[in-house]
Amino acid sequence: MVSVAVVGATGVVGSKLIEMLERYEIKYDELVLFASKRSAGKEIEVGGETYTIRELTEEAAKEKYDYVVMSAGGSTSEKFAPLFEESGAIVIDNSSFWRMKEDIDLIVPEINKPKFKRNIIANPNCSTIQSVVALQPLQKKFGVERVHYATYQSVSGSGEGGIRDLEEGAKGAEPTTYPRPIHNNVLPHIDDFLDDGYTKEEKKMIDETKKILEDDSIEVTATCVRVPIISSHAVQMNVTLGREASVEEVKQSFEDHPHIVLMDNPSENEYPTPLDAADRPEIFVGRIRRDPTLPNTFHVWCVGDNLLKGAAQNTVQILKSIMDDK
Repeated sequence: MVSVAVVGATGVVGSKLIEMLERYEIKYDELVLFASKRSAGKEIEVGGETYTIRELTEEAAKEKYDYVVMSAGGSTSEKFAPLFEESGAIVIDNSSFWRMKEDIDLIVPEINKPKFKRNIIANPNCSTIQSVVALQPLQKKFGVERVHYATYQSVSGSGEGGIRDLEEGAKGAEPTTYPRPIHNNVLPHIDDFLDDGYTKEEKKMIDETKKILEDDSIEVTATCVRVPIISSHAVQMNVTLGREASVEEVKQSFEDHPHIVLMDNPSENEYPTPLDAADRPEIFVGRIRRDPTLPNTFHVWCVGDNLLKGAAQNTVQILKSIMDDK
Protein backbone atom coordinates (compact mmCIF):
# COMPACT_ATOMS: atom_id res chain seq x y z
CA MET A 1 0.00 0.00 0.00
CA VAL A 2 1.55 3.28 -1.17
CA SER A 3 0.74 6.45 0.76
CA VAL A 4 1.44 9.98 -0.51
CA ALA A 5 1.06 13.22 1.44
CA VAL A 6 0.97 16.75 0.00
CA VAL A 7 1.95 19.58 2.36
CA GLY A 8 0.76 23.05 1.37
CA ALA A 9 -2.07 21.59 -0.71
CA THR A 10 -4.15 24.77 -0.88
CA GLY A 11 -1.37 27.13 -2.06
CA VAL A 12 -0.60 28.21 -5.61
CA VAL A 13 2.11 25.57 -6.05
CA GLY A 14 0.28 23.03 -3.89
CA SER A 15 -2.73 23.03 -6.18
CA LYS A 16 -0.39 22.47 -9.12
CA LEU A 17 1.26 19.61 -7.25
CA ILE A 18 -2.09 17.87 -7.03
CA GLU A 19 -2.70 18.52 -10.72
CA MET A 20 0.71 17.05 -11.56
CA LEU A 21 0.01 13.90 -9.51
CA GLU A 22 -2.88 13.27 -11.88
CA ARG A 23 -1.05 14.34 -15.05
CA TYR A 24 1.89 12.03 -14.32
CA GLU A 25 -0.45 9.22 -13.24
CA ILE A 26 1.17 8.75 -9.84
CA LYS A 27 -0.18 5.53 -8.35
CA TYR A 28 -1.11 5.57 -4.66
CA ASP A 29 -3.49 3.79 -2.32
CA GLU A 30 -3.74 6.67 0.13
CA LEU A 31 -3.53 10.42 -0.46
CA VAL A 32 -3.44 12.88 2.45
CA LEU A 33 -3.59 16.65 1.95
CA PHE A 34 -2.12 18.99 4.57
CA ALA A 35 -2.28 22.75 4.93
CA SER A 36 -2.39 25.37 7.67
CA LYS A 37 -4.96 25.46 10.44
CA ARG A 38 -6.79 28.18 8.49
CA SER A 39 -7.40 25.82 5.56
CA ALA A 40 -8.14 22.66 7.56
CA GLY A 41 -11.57 21.26 6.83
CA LYS A 42 -11.75 22.51 3.24
CA GLU A 43 -12.56 19.88 0.63
CA ILE A 44 -10.65 19.28 -2.61
CA GLU A 45 -11.57 16.91 -5.42
CA VAL A 46 -8.73 14.76 -6.76
CA GLY A 47 -9.26 12.07 -9.36
CA GLY A 48 -13.00 12.10 -8.85
CA GLU A 49 -12.72 11.67 -5.07
CA THR A 50 -13.23 14.31 -2.38
CA TYR A 51 -10.47 14.85 0.18
CA THR A 52 -10.65 16.93 3.34
CA ILE A 53 -7.66 19.15 4.11
CA ARG A 54 -5.94 18.28 7.39
CA GLU A 55 -3.98 20.65 9.59
CA LEU A 56 -0.25 19.94 9.60
CA THR A 57 0.87 19.13 13.14
CA GLU A 58 3.85 17.36 14.68
CA GLU A 59 1.64 14.38 15.48
CA ALA A 60 0.48 14.18 11.87
CA ALA A 61 4.07 14.33 10.60
CA LYS A 62 4.93 11.29 12.73
CA GLU A 63 2.36 9.15 10.91
CA LYS A 64 3.59 6.65 8.33
CA TYR A 65 3.84 7.86 4.73
CA ASP A 66 5.91 6.51 1.86
CA TYR A 67 6.29 9.84 0.05
CA VAL A 68 5.72 13.45 1.10
CA VAL A 69 5.83 16.39 -1.30
CA MET A 70 6.07 19.78 0.37
CA SER A 71 5.46 23.35 -0.77
CA ALA A 72 4.81 25.29 2.40
CA GLY A 73 7.81 27.58 2.88
CA GLY A 74 11.23 27.24 4.48
CA SER A 75 10.27 27.41 8.15
CA THR A 76 7.63 24.70 7.71
CA SER A 77 10.07 22.50 5.82
CA GLU A 78 12.79 23.01 8.41
CA LYS A 79 10.48 21.80 11.16
CA PHE A 80 8.41 19.10 9.50
CA ALA A 81 10.57 17.51 6.77
CA PRO A 82 12.83 15.78 9.35
CA LEU A 83 9.76 14.49 11.22
CA PHE A 84 8.37 12.91 8.06
CA GLU A 85 11.84 11.55 7.26
CA GLU A 86 12.22 10.03 10.74
CA SER A 87 8.86 8.31 10.28
CA GLY A 88 10.13 6.58 7.13
CA ALA A 89 9.02 8.88 4.30
CA ILE A 90 10.97 10.11 1.29
CA VAL A 91 10.42 13.87 1.36
CA ILE A 92 10.61 16.09 -1.74
CA ASP A 93 10.69 19.72 -0.67
CA ASN A 94 10.02 22.79 -2.80
CA SER A 95 11.39 25.39 -0.37
CA SER A 96 14.89 26.85 -0.39
CA PHE A 97 15.78 25.64 3.10
CA TRP A 98 17.46 22.29 2.25
CA ARG A 99 18.90 22.99 -1.18
CA MET A 100 22.50 23.81 -0.36
CA LYS A 101 22.95 21.39 2.54
CA GLU A 102 25.83 19.05 1.71
CA ASP A 103 23.89 15.87 2.48
CA ILE A 104 20.79 16.88 0.50
CA ASP A 105 20.29 16.03 -3.18
CA LEU A 106 19.24 18.95 -5.41
CA ILE A 107 17.49 17.34 -8.34
CA VAL A 108 16.36 18.12 -11.87
CA PRO A 109 15.45 14.68 -13.30
CA GLU A 110 16.67 15.49 -16.83
CA ILE A 111 20.13 16.09 -15.34
CA ASN A 112 20.74 14.09 -12.16
CA LYS A 113 19.37 11.47 -9.79
CA PRO A 114 19.17 11.32 -5.98
CA LYS A 115 22.03 9.62 -4.16
CA PHE A 116 19.96 9.39 -0.95
CA LYS A 117 22.49 10.49 1.63
CA ARG A 118 19.27 11.48 3.35
CA ASN A 119 15.64 10.89 2.48
CA ILE A 120 15.00 14.61 2.02
CA ILE A 121 15.35 15.74 -1.60
CA ALA A 122 15.33 19.40 -2.58
CA ASN A 123 13.56 20.91 -5.56
CA PRO A 124 15.67 23.77 -6.99
CA ASN A 125 14.73 27.41 -7.42
CA CYS A 126 12.21 27.99 -10.22
CA SER A 127 14.48 30.09 -12.45
CA THR A 128 17.44 27.81 -11.80
CA ILE A 129 15.52 24.75 -13.02
CA GLN A 130 14.65 26.13 -16.43
CA SER A 131 18.14 27.57 -16.84
CA VAL A 132 20.07 24.40 -16.05
CA VAL A 133 17.81 22.32 -18.31
CA ALA A 134 18.96 24.60 -21.14
CA LEU A 135 22.59 24.72 -19.97
CA GLN A 136 23.04 20.97 -19.56
CA PRO A 137 23.17 20.04 -23.27
CA LEU A 138 25.66 22.89 -23.82
CA GLN A 139 27.76 21.66 -20.91
CA LYS A 140 27.71 18.11 -22.25
CA LYS A 141 28.69 19.06 -25.80
CA PHE A 142 30.95 22.10 -25.37
CA GLY A 143 31.57 22.65 -21.67
CA VAL A 144 30.30 25.74 -19.84
CA GLU A 145 32.82 28.16 -18.30
CA ARG A 146 30.63 31.13 -17.42
CA VAL A 147 26.97 32.18 -17.32
CA HIS A 148 25.35 35.53 -16.59
CA TYR A 149 21.63 35.43 -15.79
CA ALA A 150 19.13 38.26 -16.10
CA THR A 151 15.68 37.06 -15.07
CA TYR A 152 12.17 38.30 -15.75
CA GLN A 153 10.08 36.54 -13.10
CA SER A 154 6.29 36.50 -12.87
CA VAL A 155 4.34 37.39 -9.74
CA SER A 156 3.02 33.86 -9.21
CA GLY A 157 6.53 33.08 -8.01
CA SER A 158 5.50 34.97 -4.87
CA GLY A 159 2.32 32.92 -4.46
CA GLU A 160 -1.14 34.32 -3.92
CA GLY A 161 0.28 37.52 -2.41
CA GLY A 162 2.17 38.39 -5.57
CA ILE A 163 -0.85 37.78 -7.76
CA ARG A 164 -2.97 39.91 -5.42
CA ASP A 165 -0.48 42.80 -5.52
CA LEU A 166 -0.59 42.81 -9.32
CA GLU A 167 -4.36 42.53 -9.65
CA GLU A 168 -5.26 44.90 -6.83
CA GLY A 169 -2.49 47.28 -7.83
CA ALA A 170 -4.26 47.73 -11.16
CA LYS A 171 -7.16 49.12 -9.12
CA GLY A 172 -4.92 51.53 -7.22
CA ALA A 173 -4.35 49.46 -4.07
CA GLU A 174 -1.02 49.62 -2.24
CA PRO A 175 1.13 46.46 -2.33
CA THR A 176 1.09 44.09 0.64
CA THR A 177 3.61 41.52 -0.59
CA TYR A 178 6.17 43.61 -2.48
CA PRO A 179 7.98 46.68 -1.10
CA ARG A 180 7.03 48.76 -4.17
CA PRO A 181 4.08 48.58 -6.60
CA ILE A 182 4.36 45.82 -9.21
CA HIS A 183 1.48 46.94 -11.45
CA ASN A 184 2.90 48.74 -14.48
CA ASN A 185 6.36 48.37 -12.93
CA VAL A 186 9.37 46.06 -12.61
CA LEU A 187 11.29 45.41 -9.41
CA PRO A 188 15.01 44.48 -9.43
CA HIS A 189 14.44 42.92 -6.03
CA ILE A 190 13.49 39.28 -5.36
CA ASP A 191 13.95 38.04 -1.79
CA ASP A 192 16.12 39.87 0.74
CA PHE A 193 19.25 41.86 -0.05
CA LEU A 194 22.59 40.49 1.20
CA ASP A 195 25.60 42.46 2.42
CA ASP A 196 27.32 42.24 -0.98
CA GLY A 197 24.35 43.87 -2.77
CA TYR A 198 23.05 40.66 -4.31
CA THR A 199 19.64 39.29 -3.34
CA LYS A 200 19.03 35.85 -1.91
CA GLU A 201 17.31 34.89 -5.18
CA GLU A 202 20.42 35.79 -7.15
CA LYS A 203 22.57 33.87 -4.69
CA LYS A 204 20.31 30.83 -5.08
CA MET A 205 20.75 30.83 -8.84
CA ILE A 206 24.52 31.16 -8.56
CA ASP A 207 24.99 28.40 -5.99
CA GLU A 208 22.35 25.99 -7.27
CA THR A 209 23.63 26.10 -10.85
CA LYS A 210 27.03 24.87 -9.71
CA LYS A 211 25.59 22.17 -7.47
CA ILE A 212 23.19 20.73 -10.05
CA LEU A 213 25.72 20.78 -12.89
CA GLU A 214 28.38 19.45 -10.45
CA ASP A 215 30.97 22.04 -11.45
CA ASP A 216 32.15 24.66 -8.96
CA SER A 217 34.49 26.14 -11.55
CA ILE A 218 31.65 27.67 -13.59
CA GLU A 219 31.60 31.43 -13.08
CA VAL A 220 28.00 32.46 -12.43
CA THR A 221 26.39 35.81 -11.74
CA ALA A 222 22.77 36.96 -11.80
CA THR A 223 20.33 39.86 -11.64
CA CYS A 224 16.77 38.80 -10.77
CA VAL A 225 13.80 41.01 -11.64
CA ARG A 226 10.08 40.72 -10.86
CA VAL A 227 7.84 41.68 -13.79
CA PRO A 228 4.08 42.39 -13.91
CA ILE A 229 2.79 39.16 -15.48
CA ILE A 230 0.93 36.31 -13.78
CA SER A 231 2.87 33.23 -14.86
CA SER A 232 6.04 31.93 -16.53
CA HIS A 233 9.59 33.14 -15.99
CA ALA A 234 12.04 34.26 -18.66
CA VAL A 235 15.82 34.20 -18.31
CA GLN A 236 18.35 35.88 -20.58
CA MET A 237 21.50 33.77 -20.37
CA ASN A 238 24.89 34.95 -21.58
CA VAL A 239 26.89 31.73 -21.77
CA THR A 240 30.63 31.26 -22.37
CA LEU A 241 31.40 27.78 -23.67
CA GLY A 242 34.50 25.70 -23.10
CA ARG A 243 35.30 25.43 -26.79
CA GLU A 244 34.45 27.08 -30.08
CA ALA A 245 30.95 26.51 -31.46
CA SER A 246 28.72 27.96 -34.13
CA VAL A 247 25.23 29.35 -33.65
CA GLU A 248 23.95 26.39 -35.66
CA GLU A 249 25.70 23.90 -33.36
CA VAL A 250 24.25 25.58 -30.28
CA LYS A 251 20.77 25.45 -31.80
CA GLN A 252 21.23 21.80 -32.73
CA SER A 253 22.11 20.89 -29.16
CA PHE A 254 18.71 22.27 -28.12
CA GLU A 255 16.84 20.63 -31.00
CA ASP A 256 18.24 17.26 -29.96
CA HIS A 257 16.93 17.60 -26.38
CA PRO A 258 13.52 15.98 -25.73
CA HIS A 259 12.50 18.49 -23.05
CA ILE A 260 13.48 21.69 -24.89
CA VAL A 261 11.54 23.48 -27.61
CA LEU A 262 13.58 25.67 -29.96
CA MET A 263 11.63 28.72 -31.18
CA ASP A 264 14.13 30.84 -33.07
CA ASN A 265 12.99 32.41 -36.31
CA PRO A 266 13.21 36.19 -35.78
CA SER A 267 12.32 37.02 -39.38
CA GLU A 268 8.88 35.52 -38.70
CA ASN A 269 8.68 36.97 -35.17
CA GLU A 270 9.08 33.48 -33.72
CA TYR A 271 10.66 33.50 -30.28
CA PRO A 272 9.42 32.15 -26.93
CA THR A 273 7.31 34.31 -24.63
CA PRO A 274 5.72 33.59 -21.26
CA LEU A 275 2.39 32.95 -23.00
CA ASP A 276 4.00 30.22 -25.11
CA ALA A 277 5.32 28.46 -22.01
CA ALA A 278 2.20 28.75 -19.87
CA ASP A 279 0.92 25.33 -18.78
CA ARG A 280 3.54 23.58 -20.92
CA PRO A 281 5.99 21.04 -19.48
CA GLU A 282 8.91 21.93 -21.77
CA ILE A 283 11.54 24.65 -21.57
CA PHE A 284 11.52 27.04 -24.54
CA VAL A 285 14.64 28.68 -25.97
CA GLY A 286 15.27 31.24 -28.71
CA ARG A 287 17.03 34.50 -29.69
CA ILE A 288 20.27 32.52 -29.91
CA ARG A 289 23.14 34.62 -31.17
CA ARG A 290 26.84 35.10 -30.71
CA ASP A 291 28.13 37.71 -28.24
CA PRO A 292 30.91 39.44 -30.19
CA THR A 293 32.43 40.99 -27.05
CA LEU A 294 33.58 37.68 -25.52
CA PRO A 295 35.11 34.54 -27.06
CA ASN A 296 32.91 31.43 -27.39
CA THR A 297 29.97 33.29 -25.84
CA PHE A 298 26.30 33.18 -26.81
CA HIS A 299 23.02 34.79 -25.79
CA VAL A 300 20.17 32.35 -25.05
CA TRP A 301 16.63 33.44 -24.19
CA CYS A 302 14.93 30.80 -22.02
CA VAL A 303 11.25 30.63 -20.93
CA GLY A 304 9.38 28.17 -18.72
CA ASP A 305 6.23 27.85 -16.64
CA ASN A 306 7.45 28.61 -13.12
CA LEU A 307 4.56 26.77 -11.44
CA LEU A 308 5.07 23.64 -13.54
CA LYS A 309 8.67 22.84 -14.49
CA GLY A 310 9.83 25.52 -12.07
CA ALA A 311 8.02 23.94 -9.13
CA ALA A 312 5.23 21.34 -9.08
CA GLN A 313 6.10 19.46 -12.25
CA ASN A 314 9.75 19.03 -11.32
CA THR A 315 8.75 17.86 -7.83
CA VAL A 316 6.39 15.22 -9.21
CA GLN A 317 8.92 14.18 -11.85
CA ILE A 318 11.36 13.50 -9.00
CA LEU A 319 8.66 11.49 -7.22
CA LYS A 320 7.84 9.49 -10.35
CA SER A 321 11.49 8.72 -11.08
CA ILE A 322 11.98 7.40 -7.53
CA MET A 323 8.80 5.31 -7.69
CA ASP A 324 9.74 3.92 -11.12
CA ASP A 325 13.19 2.89 -9.83
CA LYS A 326 11.74 0.90 -6.92
